Amino acid sequence: MKDIRDAILAGQFADVGGLEVPETYQGVTVRAEDADMFEGLPTREKDPRKSLRVEDVPVPELGPGEALVAVMASAINYNTVWTSIFEPVSTFSFLKRYGKLSPLAARHDLPYHVVGSDLAGVVMKTGPGVNSWKAGDQVVAHCLSVELESPDGHSDTMMDPEQRIWGFETNFGGLAELALVKSNQLMPKPDHLTWEEAASPGLVNSTAYRQLVSRNGADMKQGDVVLIWGASGGLGSYATQFALNGGATPVCVVSSEEKAQICRDMGAELVIDRNAEGYKFWSDPQTQDPKEWKRFGAKIRELTGGEDPDIVFEHPGRETFGASTYVARKGGQIVTCASTSGYMHEFDNRYLWMNLKRIVGSHFANYREAFEANRLVSKGMIHPTLSRVYPLAETGQAAHDVHRNTHQGKVGVLALAPEEGLGVSNPEKREQHLEGINRFRGV
Repeated sequence: MKDIRDAILAGQFADVGGLEVPETYQGVTVRAEDADMFEGLPTREKDPRKSLRVEDVPVPELGPGEALVAVMASAINYNTVWTSIFEPVSTFSFLKRYGKLSPLAARHDLPYHVVGSDLAGVVMKTGPGVNSWKAGDQVVAHCLSVELESPDGHSDTMMDPEQRIWGFETNFGGLAELALVKSNQLMPKPDHLTWEEAASPGLVNSTAYRQLVSRNGADMKQGDVVLIWGASGGLGSYATQFALNGGATPVCVVSSEEKAQICRDMGAELVIDRNAEGYKFWSDPQTQDPKEWKRFGAKIRELTGGEDPDIVFEHPGRETFGASTYVARKGGQIVTCASTSGYMHEFDNRYLWMNLKRIVGSHFANYREAFEANRLVSKGMIHPTLSRVYPLAETGQAAHDVHRNTHQGKVGVLALAPEEGLGVSNPEKREQHLEGINRFRGV
């Protein structure tokens, strides 16, 4: 791995393909033998630092239509937290199911799972049938892994019955020195960003794009009022940027004045600090309080001059979903993914059916949507929201930070990159966007 890293750091990208692929590489894993280690503990007490390991694993066989990428940097997503605490199910059930699909897919069914759904790096090898990418290409990867052997996926690849999230429902993910991806996961690395900055938007940026901008999601238009939960967080920070960039009016919901200031710095003017306002949407664990929904809706109208949200960008789930359904305008939509506070949503259906509202489920993004989201980053119209970076050896701590919500934006992880700040090939463009790039740093 040292020769590979040294060639990349020296800018000798054309030489990478001629280097020998090692037999093993370091990856962040969970192990099947640990799947019951947190049994009986509340979710909050399950500690990713105890389950995530950094260990040497064999390099997987390279198949048709695939690429082996030398990973310079990756990032933490909530799916890595779920994997690390074995909730809602152990990901080894995903790997076992995938392994039954074909002899090639059987590679993924292992007693260890190399995790991670983001990367920035350099293509090292490509398999048969790969024509658009070659060794030495600087790339980022989106996390849609799809077989495309069913007709169902050919109008929208997210509808393919064998659609999976790479590094979560497949093995050989991006929190590692090497990663195995399908070639149609690859996209050009934004040339004005460092490795860690380029790695950080991938999953959340693409997810927010489909959920809010795409016709497959909310199909946001100019003038829409968009309520964004967690507007300074991993998903919400990109939704806020898309709303501002697309002529909509974001109403940013955050949990502290510090987070409110981040939203203002991005250009949002309408911000609700839910802790300062003291909203308690649940009077007890089983009972929601509609009076709080109404109080929340009144606050939104106070900020917007009397308008209710056309779109509610929903991802907390159980904690907020009743309020989201209530506050959306008549004919509006609640677009939902993730459910980080719980999957079992409860809402008063009278406010949905009698006011002709819609609930739209949204999950990651197809290649076209991911490519468009990455293109906006490359053009400097959307910026990474990277706040902190860890070395690969401290991935457990990075995942713990995300699990306990002590982070802002995205948390990055260095893989082969020995330090932050490397990988920029267009410093002039970077200088133009430096304020936006660094907006979340150190927060």
